[in-house]
Amino acid sequence: MSSEPLEVQQSIRFGEDFHIDFRPRRLRRGNHVLKVERIPLEILLLLVEHRGEIVGHSEIVGRIWGSGVFLDTENSIRGAIRKMRQVLKDDPEQPRFIETVTGRGYRFIAPVADGEQDAPQSRQDATTAELKPVPPNFISELDGWLQSRRLHILEDDHRPPDMPPWASDRPSYGSNLRRWLLLCTVALCVLLAVTYIAVRSRRIHAANLSELKIKSVAVLPLKNLSDDASQEYLADGMTEELIGRLAAIRDLRVTSRTSVMRFKNTQLSVPEIARQLSVDAVVEGSVIREGDRIRVHAQLIRAATDEHFWSQSYDRELRDALALESEVAESIAERVAATVTGSERSQLIAARHITPEVYESYLQGRFALNRDTYAGVNEAIRYFEQAAKGDPTFAPAYLGLAEAYDGLASVYIGGPPHDMRPKVISAAQKALQLDPDLPAAHVLLAKEYQIQYRWADADSEYSRALELRPNDAAAHEGRAFWLLAEGRTEEAVAWGRRGRELDPVAVKGDSLAWILFNARHFDEAIKELHSALGVTPDDPLALWHLGFVLIVEGKPNDAIPILEKSVAVSHRSPAMIGVLIRAYARAGRRTDALRALRELQERRRTTYVPAAAFIQAYAGLNDNDQTLAWLEQGYKEQSNLMQWIKVEPTFDQLRSDPRFVDLLRRVGLN
Repeated sequence: MSSEPLEVQQSIRFGEDFHIDFRPRRLRRGNHVLKVERIPLEILLLLVEHRGEIVGHSEIVGRIWGSGVFLDTENSIRGAIRKMRQVLKDDPEQPRFIETVTGRGYRFIAPVADGEQDAPQSRQDATTAELKPVPPNFISELDGWLQSRRLHILEDDHRPPDMPPWASDRPSYGSNLRRWLLLCTVALCVLLAVTYIAVRSRRIHAANLSELKIKSVAVLPLKNLSDDASQEYLADGMTEELIGRLAAIRDLRVTSRTSVMRFKNTQLSVPEIARQLSVDAVVEGSVIREGDRIRVHAQLIRAATDEHFWSQSYDRELRDALALESEVAESIAERVAATVTGSERSQLIAARHITPEVYESYLQGRFALNRDTYAGVNEAIRYFEQAAKGDPTFAPAYLGLAEAYDGLASVYIGGPPHDMRPKVISAAQKALQLDPDLPAAHVLLAKEYQIQYRWADADSEYSRALELRPNDAAAHEGRAFWLLAEGRTEEAVAWGRRGRELDPVAVKGDSLAWILFNARHFDEAIKELHSALGVTPDDPLALWHLGFVLIVEGKPNDAIPILEKSVAVSHRSPAMIGVLIRAYARAGRRTDALRALRELQERRRTTYVPAAAFIQAYAGLNDNDQTLAWLEQGYKEQSNLMQWIKVEPTFDQLRSDPRFVDLLRRVGLN
């Protein structure tokens, strides 16, 4: 073995025919370059440098991630060692190369020798070997051309009459010309071959870069590594905020919080998660809070290869949390080589000081809102109001309020819309006054305007949201619903599917199924709902929508047990009881239908029951007069259901009634 330091040598050899080349940095077996990720290769180099010695965890961390790293590196190291052993075909139980010293670290145990004599001729040779050869008929065609030219030259080759006899053995004028032409031709061929190789190499390189370019990313839920489990809201909140900042980049598709949260505490590998989310890379990380300081570690992992190609730790005061989020997002954008415009960079790095109390109230509001229950929404409102009171210029607090009020006004939770919707609009508009570039606020306003029959205003807000964030799945879903209400059903289906492509989980099966149902694609709607229920069997909205489809398909008996389950898991939501009444009536169970109808009537005396529940009930009972009367009430209270009356199959029995035609006109959908 040479006494030179490893980096001075060109390569080293170990085992039968394994070589490590230092320039370029690579592992090969013979002349075949092996596919190895950066971290496993760096760990192998470190072990080889200290061959025969135990290399501990701290030394590996210092070499690979640097000092001050704050994450669970143990699993990363074990994973890298495992991958290296797979490449080397090394048995951990009977190792030839890498030995595990339990509780202490790893040791490289194989002899190492100078490997320069076995190195391939050059990197260019390896590259050239991958290129297509010159076509096989090229040489024969060239030879034929030369032969024809030679004959022509010989015919014109006349010696002067006074040339001495001995000169006849010298090369003639034609012979010299032939040699000159041959040399020129060979030189031209070499030039063409070199040009061909260079162009093809550039194309191969460009293609490889295109394949490696990261165009989509998912930020997995950051782990709460604090001793206090109550700090979970901090980890979830920072995950959501980081997603929001990255989503501002048009050149990058970022998976929504709704999609990634189902992978919290998952045992799935990164490539498996990436396949389900259809992304090129994944961000993993952790959060620790210690008093008024917060430490975050983040790392980027390439989905296809499970390669950790960037990691960084950040330590800030809690008041600088927004700046920390900006810094992490900007680093990720740089590492994935996303194209960031000037305005996008302004959004990406926008940060200011915020008091810890305001930031905590805001994140706790987010945490409560995401529970998606009546109690959770009301708790979120209290936290968001605290945040807005603590800092009246903090736009996200008002956006959170708008989303919470919108949740209360939903048909699932069933709050009175005449109370909730003005609050949604007021809070969303306040958020946009403070920050006009909040796509979620524009989507919320569009949704409210649509329910208020302000179709042009809704269209304008959806367009603005899509202008700000072209890859936003929620904006695509909203535009799909707007097109559906307008009766442009096939366009609505296309927009819904595009939203699903952008975020396979955020645009849920029940949403796309509702579009398909109203577009009269019943079989596709049922397929979507069964798929959604296969993942979440107790999803009340998916069960509810499946009941809609089965009733219209003439299968009310099949719909009844499904709708009974939706009523149970939704804590007897009035809207779901209304569709169950319709199923009872269509199945001939009139007594059950009237009993459930009386329940709604009794509840209406003391609390809000949406008009849509009675509309569905009386439509099932074939009482057109009562159905139209409750449709009129739905028009007055701006029921969610009213936006679908142009397309909803439930109303096919009323379409020729002049009262229904007039209602369509007043809603603005005639």
